[in-house]
Amino acid sequence: MFVLELTYTAPLERVDELMADHVAWLKGHYDSGTFLASGRKVPRDGGVILAVGDDAPAMEELVKTDPFAIAGVCEYRVMQFVASNVATDLEKYRQTVS
Repeated sequence: MFVLELTYTAPLERVDELMADHVAWLKGHYDSGTFLASGRKVPRDGGVILAVGDDAPAMEELVKTDPFAIAGVCEYRVMQFVASNVATDLEKYRQTVS
């Protein structure tokens, strides 16, 4: 499981110009089952994505394909964690600590 934190590095006007492309990119990863939740941070200086995957280097490569990252309007922080406790609706994502 991963928390993908993005922080804007450009003015919000530039971010907003790319929002439709970013949302389309998100949808593709929701459709594939990689993304579980996403949204803006408060205050609005970036966003957070909850994602599933087994490989941190692959997740690092995935975030490079975000139109925001390609355009240079954000930086990503990729944090992997073991989801050892989950809500009932997320039971299929429970992991064991090794």
